[in-house]
Amino acid sequence: MFYIIGKSVFRKEALDKVTGAAKYTGDFNITGLLYACIVASPYAHAEIKQIQTSEAWKVPGVHAIVSGKQCPILTGSPILDRPPIALDKVRYHGEPVALIVADSEQSTRKAAALIKVEYIPLDVVNSPNAAIKSNAPLIHENLKHYKLLEEAYPEPGTNIANRTKIRKGDLKKGWAKSQIIIESNISFPQSDHVAMETRCSIAQIKPDGEIIIYTSTQTPFSVKKLISLYFNIEPQKVTVKTPLVGGAFGGKTSVQLEILAYIASKSVGGKAVKMLNSREEDMITSPVHIGLDAKVKLGCTTEGKIAAAEITHLFDGGAYSDRGAIISKAAAVDCTGPYNIDNLWCDSLCLYTNHPNAVAFRGFGHLELTFAIERAMDILADQLNMDPIELRLKNAIIPGNTTPTQTLLNSSNIGNLPACLKRLRELIHWDEGRRIQIGNNKVRAKGVSCIWKNSNTPINAGAGAILTFNHDGSINIHTGAIEIGQGTKTVLAQILAERMKMDISKIHVDMEVDTKIDPDHWKTAASRTIYLVGGAVLEAAEDAMHQLKTTASRVLNISTQDLDVSESRVFWRQNPRVGLGFESIGSQVIGRGRFVMKGLTGLDPETGRGNPGPDWAVGAQGVEVELDLKEYTYKILKAVSVIDAGKVLNPEAAKGQITGGMNLGLSFSSREYFIFNDNGIIQNPQLRTYKILHFGENPEYIVDFIETPQMDAPYGARGIGEHGVIGMPAALANSLSAAVQVPLNFMPLLPEFIWKTTRGVKK
Repeated sequence: MFYIIGKSVFRKEALDKVTGAAKYTGDFNITGLLYACIVASPYAHAEIKQIQTSEAWKVPGVHAIVSGKQCPILTGSPILDRPPIALDKVRYHGEPVALIVADSEQSTRKAAALIKVEYIPLDVVNSPNAAIKSNAPLIHENLKHYKLLEEAYPEPGTNIANRTKIRKGDLKKGWAKSQIIIESNISFPQSDHVAMETRCSIAQIKPDGEIIIYTSTQTPFSVKKLISLYFNIEPQKVTVKTPLVGGAFGGKTSVQLEILAYIASKSVGGKAVKMLNSREEDMITSPVHIGLDAKVKLGCTTEGKIAAAEITHLFDGGAYSDRGAIISKAAAVDCTGPYNIDNLWCDSLCLYTNHPNAVAFRGFGHLELTFAIERAMDILADQLNMDPIELRLKNAIIPGNTTPTQTLLNSSNIGNLPACLKRLRELIHWDEGRRIQIGNNKVRAKGVSCIWKNSNTPINAGAGAILTFNHDGSINIHTGAIEIGQGTKTVLAQILAERMKMDISKIHVDMEVDTKIDPDHWKTAASRTIYLVGGAVLEAAEDAMHQLKTTASRVLNISTQDLDVSESRVFWRQNPRVGLGFESIGSQVIGRGRFVMKGLTGLDPETGRGNPGPDWAVGAQGVEVELDLKEYTYKILKAVSVIDAGKVLNPEAAKGQITGGMNLGLSFSSREYFIFNDNGIIQNPQLRTYKILHFGENPEYIVDFIETPQMDAPYGARGIGEHGVIGMPAALANSLSAAVQVPLNFMPLLPEFIWKTTRGVKK
């Protein structure tokens, strides 16, 4: 029986948020604060011939104008391939070519408009399919000279930033067993994160050389590490502070604005300088959601057992590798979806294009790979004349099977996909019919998809936690976890309250992270914060309870083995009235905990064999639509998710996470994408032209959970922060494909595109 785990608890930061008291990076003001903005390239690919700044200097209040030649370094991760400010050429529309620092934001904008840059346009690489061609223009001519910070396999002389290979079983034998073979090609364009808070950073260099950076980020410790590395600064001189973050969805894992803010501060003698993206800048100059062109070939027996798979991913990583190279690896690791396929060949490539560089997006490549494999599964089911759910049940991955990287699965590291599918069948009323004519040229149709995700974290990813006690017996939790809207810090308080059997109102969490005083944490990403930080909090609780018992033992003259902890007291188990409250013995206690991933390995570069993460959380999702066969407009009526959460720690928070993800997935699969013209210029860089799902357009959301505990996780909980979004694009495409009875293998699913596809017109 749990004390508070499994109960819905109000979020710790809720009152501040609903009353407007919550503070974000943009709310910070420092005396003498200056402002900076960039001059953005109007070209996607061009040489920089010259930059004229004389007129810009005439604007009152301008303190500095910085070009790439004044800061000729390369940044990036895993490949050092990106100048903070373009050097000899620009590689995407919106790339910074100069940086202005002035007294006011208005002055920076005015000066930026007066800077004249002369360009020589170059041929544009406008898609990953174009980038892979042998005669494609090279975006990085010096690729072979770039240094690597992480494992990646760039191929000099090409536009390939990374290639991950997966080789499992014997593909020839697999094809020989296959009586039915299908192929499908999908296209998933780049889009934006559209977080409510645009990116913002403030940098200041103190007289003693200490660098303080306030920033809206998911990765304050990475910011500290990379600023130190890029500029050859001693790590202890860099302090990063992050308050509440107003949404991120992976977009704030990249380190970009922090670098520019530091350069700006350095250019004005260390004064505090603020950089706040406008919405348009946030959409085109900062990193975006990755795109994918993919080909999937599946072979199966007449009974529907998949015998072979051949998969090629061409990811649109944009102008610089950033996290795109790692996303392509993550997609390779889980390329088959949650299906047991013994014979497999996969090449997953991250390609340079003349698009904005890509960074993590909620799901980290899994939305894209899931769309590819799940469309293929429905096409295969149609070829077999088999129910799509039955096909998935026949091939669902279970304990005893192996993953594409040949990790052996057990009941702890894989959830129960068949149970998720069976529950989904009930909730979406699948057996009433996949496609139903309802009159007036309208049909209702349903589609499903299966999901899974591993974290693809570094093999030594970890986190720390510190507990301090107040004089009233309450406890403070100090961690490096960022509150980006997901409610993590409330759940961490629940984890501590459960272990110490105490009132959660007596547990306090600080919403700001300060790298100088808070313990290190890998990053708030990959649905791994509760696993990592929660594990550290539990260890810190054990440490604190040991100290409390030791002190109480001396005062009460009772062995520590006979003492217990509950309700903010240490008491004698034999007579609970004999004991001491935390307020009397806790003030000098400091609980310390750490948690590090165990048993993970790198991948073999030729076969992909290895153990890339601690577990695969699975789920099944479905969508029901109503489509007008005359106009090809449609309504999304219902969206359903059944996720194996291991153990649901906070039911309402978990449902909120999954529902928010479903909304996000349906938004960009039904309407969101960047429109690039032939010159690689984004045509819809504003919310007036870049459409998102609005209130009133949402379907009925149904969320349910299966609980198969992950044995090494806090109370068995699996990471589920990304899982609501992963299968929505595929489920929507499968439902609409069933409705129009034509394969729809592209995103977004706009009525115009559906109409063109049904008529055989190229999108």
